Formats: sequence, structure tokens, C-alpha cells
Amino acid sequence: MNIQIFGTKKSADTRKAERYFKERRIKYQFVDLAEKGISKGELTSVMQAVGGLEALLDDKTKDQDARALVRYLAPQQKLEKVLEHPLVLRQPIVRNGKRATVGYEPDAWKTWE
Repeated sequence: MNIQIFGTKKSADTRKAERYFKERRIKYQFVDLAEKGISKGELTSVMQAVGGLEALLDDKTKDQDARALVRYLAPQQKLEKVLEHPLVLRQPIVRNGKRATVGYEPDAWKTWE
């Protein structure tokens, strides 16, 4: 397994996801969205796995201005704006190869083991 967890250190669900994998001694890579963001290729892969960009957007984000802007942009511009403002994404995004989940989803992760 090649687990990547995208989130922030302040996100409670991200910390719970990290704990889930630590308790099972499953190695993972943590990527802090606030510091490093997410690459276009990674975001595209996750979007395909979860059913599109709308499934990834967090309606409760603290950056409501960026979230509103993303909501009303043309489809081809949304991806670029999300890459500029990765904190509008729901957290954590957990990726295992071509499979991915958004939010705290331990039931889905069990099927990966």
C-alpha cells in the first residue's frame, strides 16, 4: 500500500485518519495542504476516484470567499482556483494508488488492507 493523507494539522478528521493508520502500523505520507498544497495530477486522480470536484469541496471551509468563487467559475477555471486555494477541499483526502476517499472513512480503508 502507498497511502497519502492530504490535510492540515489543525483538522480533527485528518488527525483521526493519521491515528487510524498508525495504530495498524501502516506507513503513510502526510501532505500538509496549508504548506504544500496538492499537485494537479494528484487532484485529478482523486477527482476521478471520488466522482468529481464537487465531491471534494468543503462547504464549511474557513475560506468562504474562495469557496464561493470556485462555485461560480467556469468548469475549466475551477481546477486552477482550487489548486491556488487547497484549503477549500474537504479533509482528509486519503489516497491509495488510484483509490481515494474524502473525509474520515475507516470502513473504506479497511477494504484496502
